[in-house]
Amino acid sequence: MAKITLKPSTEFVPCPVVLVTCGTGDKANIITIAWTGIVCSEPPAVAVAVRPSRHSHALLKETPEFAVNFPSEQLLRAADLCGTLSGRRGDKFAASGLTPLAGEKIRVPIIAECPLALECRTKQVISLGTHDLFIGEIVAVRADAEILNPQGTIDYGRISAIALAGDNYWAVDRPLKPMGFARRQRE
Repeated sequence: MAKITLKPSTEFVPCPVVLVTCGTGDKANIITIAWTGIVCSEPPAVAVAVRPSRHSHALLKETPEFAVNFPSEQLLRAADLCGTLSGRRGDKFAASGLTPLAGEKIRVPIIAECPLALECRTKQVISLGTHDLFIGEIVAVRADAEILNPQGTIDYGRISAIALAGDNYWAVDRPLKPMGFARRQRE
């Protein structure tokens, strides 16, 4: 199949949609981010990219802890709202109807309605250009009991996670094949 070369851009599909909580007390805030991902297994670490001009950027610098909350499809409106409102002008928890829940290992709240949250301590900040990359060590994983299977591990189909591709949100709700299936089929 013929390939067409396009100009360099941020075409990476899909990107998980997460709600990053930062700040403490009455400064607690939510920022919707799609530029995120796991960056290390041991210790477990995740990175989120944030523009320095964003209100949350200053909060992330002030309190070097954050939580990566995974909203379900039912929380899509709240996730979109938190990505279009500025925390400088108001309380995103109140505006979105989301509930702050005390972190177990961090001072920053997680979001009670999100089925999965990663509590993180910032280990490094890398300035990349338009965005700074906040790398956080995952110090606790908080999961709703309803998303766990009988073995006590996460059933990702029960999260009803959302993703961003281009300018559209997408549902991520079913597995295709287990990792390593191609090799096992060859053996």
